[in-house]
Amino acid sequence: MAPDGFSRRDLMRLGFLGGAAGVLSACGYQGGPSLQALLKKVGRGNDWLGEKLLLSPDRLAPVYPVSRRTGEKDFPGYSLIRPYPQTDAAAWALEVGGLVEKPARLTLAMIQALPRVTYTVKHHCVEGWSAIGTWTGAPLASVLALVSPKPAARYLRFDSFDRGYSNGWDLESAGHPQTILAYAFNDQPLTPKHGAPVRLYSPIKLGYKLTKYLTAITLTAEKHGGYWEDMGYPWFGGI
Repeated sequence: MAPDGFSRRDLMRLGFLGGAAGVLSACGYQGGPSLQALLKKVGRGNDWLGEKLLLSPDRLAPVYPVSRRTGEKDFPGYSLIRPYPQTDAAAWALEVGGLVEKPARLTLAMIQALPRVTYTVKHHCVEGWSAIGTWTGAPLASVLALVSPKPAARYLRFDSFDRGYSNGWDLESAGHPQTILAYAFNDQPLTPKHGAPVRLYSPIKLGYKLTKYLTAITLTAEKHGGYWEDMGYPWFGGI
């Protein structure tokens, strides 16, 4: 069953148009109303395909041996603020609220005290490059268990201190076993280049969905867009 507004032919075209439109947007070309309409249609189709066909708690991204890691100089970093935004890790805390029974303010030490996940996985950027790195962090599912989402909660909003950068996620993706709040990269504390002190990470999503420099997680009933999503990037962003 195709998503509303899509024919079978539309879905077949998504594989050809999605990559090209995504790269154009990633490179900053907005293309006027016609391209914007195309981007939005492709985005809706990609979201539907991702949520209905790809997302599953049993579908895990492959892991790699540590020997396959990409060298640091070849693992790009990205932020809106340059040089990379920084904050005092000792004073930093993550606010978790919205549609939850028990809002929480989590320090770095509190997040590090939660169950720990470490994996070496491939990072995929919408602009076409990939790199392998090792990430360590707390399962986001553990944080959600602490705050007890209300029945009306269906989505999450992730906010950052990187000049207002934000993302929206669905609750199912947030609970995936490989979705973590990462505080270490390649066996070292996270650096500003990679989103210190804590960033969202999951190998089942494209890089622009993995919010760095986290400040808040808000559970909502409505879908939040995001910095790039509001420019036409697919909202789901799954791989």
